[in-house]
Amino acid sequence: MRKHVLAAVAGLLAIVTSTSVAEAAQTPYLPPPTGHFPVGSTSLHLTDTSRSDPWVPARSRELMVTLWYPALPSGGRRAQYMTPRESELFLTDAGITGLPLDLLSKTRTNAIGGAKPLGGKHSMPLIVLSPGYTKPRATLSSLAEDLASRGYVVAGIGHTYENAATEFPDGRVVTCASCEVLHDEAFWAKLDAGRAADTSFVLDELTGPHAKWPSADPARIAMAGHSAGGSAALTTMVADPRVRAGIDIDGTTNTPVPDGGLARPFLFLGRASQYTPGLPSPVITWERDWRHLTGWKRWLVVDGPVHASFTDVGLLGEQLGLDFGAKLPAARTSEITRAYVGAFFDLHLRHEREPLLDKPSRRYPEVAFCAPA
Repeated sequence: MRKHVLAAVAGLLAIVTSTSVAEAAQTPYLPPPTGHFPVGSTSLHLTDTSRSDPWVPARSRELMVTLWYPALPSGGRRAQYMTPRESELFLTDAGITGLPLDLLSKTRTNAIGGAKPLGGKHSMPLIVLSPGYTKPRATLSSLAEDLASRGYVVAGIGHTYENAATEFPDGRVVTCASCEVLHDEAFWAKLDAGRAADTSFVLDELTGPHAKWPSADPARIAMAGHSAGGSAALTTMVADPRVRAGIDIDGTTNTPVPDGGLARPFLFLGRASQYTPGLPSPVITWERDWRHLTGWKRWLVVDGPVHASFTDVGLLGEQLGLDFGAKLPAARTSEITRAYVGAFFDLHLRHEREPLLDKPSRRYPEVAFCAPA
């Protein structure tokens, strides 16, 4: 079913004619963060020499990770959203024509590249973000910048060979080797397990004995992901007890929660249209897993977005005149996502009271609370 969803998204993109896209073309931009801290950004190239790559076994697993973090005020240059080559391959893979192929590399971000980070050792909670299948880590930048402005270190993992393009510092560009594999149930289980291993390795690198980011607090770690990344968040929590809380943003869960249950906090955040008969939907797997979530939990649905609306794909696409079929503007969906994701992490990593998670809000009437039982 997921393969058909990917094809449908590509089809929606292709519906927009080259002429109409070109006419709407402008420099895309990310909305300003809502927190009080300036945001810095840097990228890490990490190699797990203990593990073969699941998609290209002849190589060790290599990852590109983007870090967003609270920073000292700086007059430096804004961080690049993605490289020109990544932009070209991503737009081509999505079937979008009529735009400059390097356009996404010019996206206006809010983070300053290489800005000096704030905070002493173990002073900042750490959040890992995992993107949807075939999507680069950059597509969660708006959410990442917002969390960093609120005082979090955020690590966006690029799951190599699982997206349209990953460029390494030496100029190598690798594409989606996993896209050539049959997408059956075994494939999605393998994807989940691989992403959980990626996350655990990144946590080792960022918070271990030779921590590459000393301000990240190993006692306050959480994870969120969109689509396949949301499924991976749940799988990672089962496999790695360091991840104290997690969020699945509109992602069908591939690997069931064990019968023994998961007692750490978890949030499902998705579309209200999940309940429409005949539409592809994570609702069935969420109902299955809900019974085994034995700790704090919420199931929230938003009226009006489509799957892409929760990420920069919807946000930037809307700016460029692409019509995904959403009834709710992507900018509004982004605002809602930032608010509820931020509230969840403030509650469970900082123990701050968050009434937004207790009941429906007049500020966000599009959001409904579900109680499957």
